Amino acid sequence: MAAYTAADVKTLRERSGAGMMDCKKALDETNGDIEAAVDALRAKGLAAAAKKSSRTAAEGLVGVAVEGTKGVAVEVNSETDFVAKNEQFQDFVRKTTTVALGVDGDDVEALKAAAYPDGGSVADKLTNNVATIGENQQVRRMKTVSVKQGLVVPYMHNAAAPGLGKIGVLVALESEASADVLETLGKQIAMHIAAAFPLALTAEDLDAELIARERKIAEEKAAESGKPEAVQAKMVDGAIAKYAKENALLSQVFVMDNKTPILEVVNAAGKEAGAKIELVDFVRYQLGEGIEKEVSDFAAEVAAAAGI
Repeated sequence: MAAYTAADVKTLRERSGAGMMDCKKALDETNGDIEAAVDALRAKGLAAAAKKSSRTAAEGLVGVAVEGTKGVAVEVNSETDFVAKNEQFQDFVRKTTTVALGVDGDDVEALKAAAYPDGGSVADKLTNNVATIGENQQVRRMKTVSVKQGLVVPYMHNAAAPGLGKIGVLVALESEASADVLETLGKQIAMHIAAAFPLALTAEDLDAELIARERKIAEEKAAESGKPEAVQAKMVDGAIAKYAKENALLSQVFVMDNKTPILEVVNAAGKEAGAKIELVDFVRYQLGEGIEKEVSDFAAEVAAAAGI
């Protein structure tokens, strides 16, 4: 019996862009492991390049807030988009994001234990929301960025309400330059981040597991080339260097001119302002990234129940 379902095949096709039979074969070879199957298809050149953005698989809202030289992003999930449009839910996300500004680190449990403006804790208010709205909700994650001197610039792509939406970005710029200069630069970089989905600030900051995974895929591709080992090694190193360049923010090409690396954009802005500007950190939260949404086939459920 196959170790995967028709839904798994569909998911793999959507993730990889490969054909149905290739997806089935990959799932057979990996005993139903979708992530391993994606890698197998990519190694064989049968899958499209990994998408920059994760498939949104949960509803709710991302909130961003800035106070002084500190900014925070918070994601709160709900079961349906209908709830995300609810004023009570939006008010909760907005106030919880503001509370997060006073929480040390990126500890969600500490945030939930923190005092809520209307009384009780954030967790208490969340429980009350679940009871009154009638739908499960979760405070999923938070991240804080700050600068010693400069500006943290917030940006919300396609905002549902002020400071609330599905893709929230924060850009931390360390500088003595004027707030107007940093605001303009930060907004441009934030829009780039929303579109380009960098995985880290620099190549050195990229997750070691991601690099190891990409290296394994590159090694398999190089091996299939049949070229000498020395050439294969260069092919692998080249593939990893390309991956790092395309996924580290400072080396990404600016989406607004499609030619200038972000680091050069920042340096040029600092030179024009007469004060060094350093991009020290960023946050990009996309609602539901990394969460698999359970897809229900109602017709199939009815047929199964009827024994068809």
